[in-house]
Amino acid sequence: MSQTNASLNENFVRVLHDHTAGDPMRSEVKWTNLSRRQIARRLGCRGTAVSRDVVRQLLRKHGYRRRKAAKSVTMGQHRDRDAQFKKIARLKRRYLKAGLPVISIDTKKKELLGEFYRGGTIESQAAIAVNDHDFASAGSGTVIPHGVYDVAKNRGHLHLNTSHDTSQLACDSLAAWWRHQGRKDYPGAKKLLVLCDGGGSNGSTRYVFKEELQRLSNRLDLEIRVAHYPPHCSKYNPIEHRLFAHVTRACRGVIFRSLEVVKYYMAKTETTKGLKVKVRILPKVYETGCKCATGFKESMKIAFDRLLPKWNYRAIPQTL
Repeated sequence: MSQTNASLNENFVRVLHDHTAGDPMRSEVKWTNLSRRQIARRLGCRGTAVSRDVVRQLLRKHGYRRRKAAKSVTMGQHRDRDAQFKKIARLKRRYLKAGLPVISIDTKKKELLGEFYRGGTIESQAAIAVNDHDFASAGSGTVIPHGVYDVAKNRGHLHLNTSHDTSQLACDSLAAWWRHQGRKDYPGAKKLLVLCDGGGSNGSTRYVFKEELQRLSNRLDLEIRVAHYPPHCSKYNPIEHRLFAHVTRACRGVIFRSLEVVKYYMAKTETTKGLKVKVRILPKVYETGCKCATGFKESMKIAFDRLLPKWNYRAIPQTL
């Protein structure tokens, strides 16, 4: 029996020899492009016929696991990265301790509306047929889910739009959260901390975003402090792993045939840790290419921090 096992292991190593790749920087990381069925067939050709279950055991014995690539390698590191992370941590502690709202915002991946394939499986009584190509022209539009995540209360709010991802949409989404939920959860609050990425519709270099933020601050009579995550650090934004990841899971395999279908399934998102999600539709049409008003940069009342001002600033309500 031991001789048979030795032959099986030897044949297994030979079968994988020409079908194994590895990480040049980490000798322990290897992978094969052969399926378990293919490995079993090749072992049989070498005189050691086994089932796929035995192949699975052999793979585990030799350190192979079924895995998929994870987007975890940072593409760059800004020299002020650590300083900004420490500043964000201090701000969060200060606002949470004072009972003030700390929210994280971002735009989730856009989705085509129509008979388009989406990854994942669902229980169904019949096969689900969709288009064989993802041509946007074959659908009925694109849905843009902008999210607001309340860090303290573990509550998510998604605002769906079908026009364009703009700074105005980001601020309208924030306004919708405050109007429907924020001011109820934080009565009397006069300050708000917003955590967001450094790019996109709420980018740190976008003066249009700052102009819309100032208008929002004036309208809500609320000081809005913004702290941007450094470049290449969007995955640390709380909304990414505390809300969006769970929304994706809740919607896997679902065909987004209409905006109402998107709303229905995204609202089903929940976790064992108590996450609840509310979804609303923002029907407004947002135009791209908008620029801030003439003279805004010179006369704006945005208050920039002395430490890392490009990523940290406040929109303070202005009395008209």
